[in-house]
Amino acid sequence: MGVASRGIPPGDTAWMLVATALVLSMTPALGLFYAGLVRAKNTLNTFMMSVGALGVVAIAWAFVGYSLAFNGTGDLVGGLGNAFLQGVAFGPRAGTHIPQLLFFAYEATFCILTAALISGAVVERMRFGTFLIFMVLWSILVYSVLAHWVWGGGWLAAHGTLDFAGGVPVEMASGFSAFAAAWVVGPRKDYGRQALLPHNSIYVLLGAGLLWFGWFGFNGGSGYGIGKPGILAFTNTLLAPSCTLVVWFLLDLRRDRRVTAVGAATAIVVGCVGITPACGYISPIWAMVLGALAALPSYAVVVWRPRTRLDETLDVLAAHGLAGLTGILFIGLFAQQSWNGISDGLAYGNAKQLLWQAIPIVVAPAYAFAVTFGLLKLLGLVMPLRVSEKEESLGLDTQQHGEEAYSSAEGAILVTTEAGIEAPVPVAAGVL
Repeated sequence: MGVASRGIPPGDTAWMLVATALVLSMTPALGLFYAGLVRAKNTLNTFMMSVGALGVVAIAWAFVGYSLAFNGTGDLVGGLGNAFLQGVAFGPRAGTHIPQLLFFAYEATFCILTAALISGAVVERMRFGTFLIFMVLWSILVYSVLAHWVWGGGWLAAHGTLDFAGGVPVEMASGFSAFAAAWVVGPRKDYGRQALLPHNSIYVLLGAGLLWFGWFGFNGGSGYGIGKPGILAFTNTLLAPSCTLVVWFLLDLRRDRRVTAVGAATAIVVGCVGITPACGYISPIWAMVLGALAALPSYAVVVWRPRTRLDETLDVLAAHGLAGLTGILFIGLFAQQSWNGISDGLAYGNAKQLLWQAIPIVVAPAYAFAVTFGLLKLLGLVMPLRVSEKEESLGLDTQQHGEEAYSSAEGAILVTTEAGIEAPVPVAAGVL
């Protein structure tokens, strides 16, 4: 019996297979983006934190995470009816026209990416093994719970909160969990004493570009088919980051009279994040406005945060937490039933929608921060959270993995500049 004869349109299934692959590709793209932002001696370790999520988080999602997120209709968390993939087969997932097994795989890629995002707060000093254990527990205790609240029949969904592709369980959860993680793990030993600059801006730009490419599956696939919601989300995912990028350029020019590559890459991510929750609910013109506005709070925090003692290293809070919060709130203001077929926002006469978009921007960050803070504190009681100062000085590539991203055998050396920054320099360049 073919898929179509069981009431599952093959076109929707084909698109969702592609979208799942696109979202999965975002995790190594994130690894590349993050790896370029750290010092050369931590390149592999940073990338491996994302690679690790592909293994341990996927297994945790299959064993219990998916069931807690999407099985049952409890207000706070789902049940265990689908634990170890019980009952997850080829029949259509309720509320969609795709097989439940494919729905499981698609949602797994979201959980994997979200857990990996938090690594940006603790790179260059957290133990690799401890971070793997943290990701498993976090994906169950934080991600699965918040996903249930908005997508699995939980209390926010029951009251009409709208979140098309992950403003609550992905963006705000990762951003405010990163804030907590940076607080608990503490700053790098050289933080505030020497410049700790990105070692490879090309990696950063390439990673951001690949993330944007994958985001078309992330947002466009969240319509679970090839109908109008997915098309609207797909289009808005093009427009919003473009506007964020232009506004970021203008902010850079105003501040320093130069447009930076790292700033451009960050802007792309911020724009994609900002439109994520709203992409299926607002018109393309409002998506462009949202993209422009999302740049403002994120840029302000990116500039301000290095002046503090909070070494939230790669600005996950600014790029994901605040941009995701902006997108969730924007729905309450400018959602249009004529575009989404569900609800209007305040600007179109529905104040209630704004209320139920405002509530999650308080409770979701609070929950993510509190649980992450407590989880890391408890882990710290049974295992070291971070490497020794000596290991940190030598670099986590060699100390945690026994490998180097840039070895002399590959024609590159590490040179320490006057600013104290280690950077790879080709031997053929004749700089020695």
